[in-house]
Amino acid sequence: MIPPLNFRWNGDAMVPWQPRLADRHLVVGEDYLLVEHHGRSTATHNHEFAAITDLWKSLPERFAHEPWAQSAEHLRKFALIRTGFCNTQTFPCGSRAEAERWAQNLRPIDEYSIVTVEGTTVHRFTAESQSRRAMGAKRFQESKTAILEYLEDLIGADRGSSSDVRAA
Repeated sequence: MIPPLNFRWNGDAMVPWQPRLADRHLVVGEDYLLVEHHGRSTATHNHEFAAITDLWKSLPERFAHEPWAQSAEHLRKFALIRTGFCNTQTFPCGSRAEAERWAQNLRPIDEYSIVTVEGTTVHRFTAESQSRRAMGAKRFQESKTAILEYLEDLIGADRGSSSDVRAA
């Protein structure tokens, strides 16, 4: 897989910022599709993490012993899963007892995951990465809005209270 490469239009051609890196991943004479990419701002990225930390600090006492309330990071990943920004694995088992054993073994693999048992089936949900490499600006903004609204609802705060401007 070719990593993201930056280019600058010089009026005649797209010139790579790092020609040696481009040489390692591109073949002379091959055609490549160039797609415009709008990276997300550092401001919106930092705003999300600050807002989640504030919401975490505002969690009602009744949530104090929930696994997802241990830290702002636990809360962020919990909200990503609950709002559908997650990966899901399903493990069919032969019995309910086998499913419970599977669940017990899967839970410690990722402390942020949610593992559930339905009958003889185990479901494991892990949060999508919000790294710049994994999630572009549009999807990041969608996830940011979804998780902040989810968390505001969870703690009973007014919608939008965690953000003056959603797309900071």
